[in-house]
Amino acid sequence: MRAVRITRFGGPEVLDVVDLPEPEVGPGQTLHDVSTAGINYADTHHRLSTD
Repeated sequence: MRAVRITRFGGPEVLDVVDLPEPEVGPGQTLHDVSTAGINYADTHHRLSTD
């Protein structure tokens, strides 16, 4: 599956699109298929600092 991985603080330039293996469901867990997701300004602003 394709995912966006965030490994450091910063703006949009720190977002890395990576290929990951499909997740495995463990006991007592459920897996949800998310085809799209969104973020808002507060989410991006929070990523800009280490505070």
